[in-house]
Amino acid sequence: MRSYTALRTIAVHRDQILLNGRPIRLRMILDQGYWPDTGITAPDDAALRRDVELVLAMGFNAVRKHQKIEDPRYLYWADHLGLLVWEEMPSAYRFTGRSVQALIQEWIQVLTRDSSHPCIVAWVPFNESWGVPNLPDNPSERHYVTALYHLTKTLDPNRPVVGNDGWESVATDIIGIHDYEVDPARMLLRYQAPNVRNNLYERERFGGRELVLGNFQSFDHPVVLSEFGGIAFSDDRRGTWGYSRSNDAGELERRLHALFTVVRAQDILAGYCYTQFADTYQEANGLLFADRTPKLPIERIAALNGLGPPTPHDDHGHHGQEV
Repeated sequence: MRSYTALRTIAVHRDQILLNGRPIRLRMILDQGYWPDTGITAPDDAALRRDVELVLAMGFNAVRKHQKIEDPRYLYWADHLGLLVWEEMPSAYRFTGRSVQALIQEWIQVLTRDSSHPCIVAWVPFNESWGVPNLPDNPSERHYVTALYHLTKTLDPNRPVVGNDGWESVATDIIGIHDYEVDPARMLLRYQAPNVRNNLYERERFGGRELVLGNFQSFDHPVVLSEFGGIAFSDDRRGTWGYSRSNDAGELERRLHALFTVVRAQDILAGYCYTQFADTYQEANGLLFADRTPKLPIERIAALNGLGPPTPHDDHGHHGQEV
């Protein structure tokens, strides 16, 4: 039997994320890990490798696996090809004694199975208060999130834990924000406001929710815009959905360029995560169609991340191009 190993450190220091002791800015993309014909099961190992290669080719250095514990073969290719991964637990629908016990049991199995993968740089036990819908008012739910945070840190003290990604942080190493503002000018004002951290923590309501709860000391934590964008582009306008919509590839590129330009310029952000990698059923807000055909040429998507001249183009007479 053969295996492999790797040496790397991942940590947070005040408002920075450190990889091997040096600050890194995460350029993430959200990926739900679906394929058109096989659902959440990859058609073959080559499909898993190609997904990792596509993420890297588009200029992202990390992927946020959303509501899915990914196939170990994906993590293998992420290890070997150099892609960082946030691993997120699928959420329970309700807060009950049974759901608590089931989620804790399965989360321990996740940590046990995947903790040896060097590609994983963050654990995310909760997302957007799913399964804990009354965090501001229910002490039991807050204790639950706090307990999962500390349990995760106990079983793996070497990785950051994002206690509840999106909003309503009660225990976390990274403040995750889900912000689908469609106007780049308003986005700019929000993240460059005077006393920006006070503004985010005390005045803004992402998804109608507070960003942090109670006496959580959040000022020295890195802030990551862990969901933004979500711009739909599809020929099927009635059966698909996005947080906003572009009518053609040229408009999509112009809007992406304006949004990425604003997000990349914000010093407060230790990273960002665009929604999303590929279209998923009715969700048509992928940078790729469901069959992994890019909606824009790959090099122009990479330019959004600063890997090339970030200039929007208008000469799109097609849906995308194969890679």
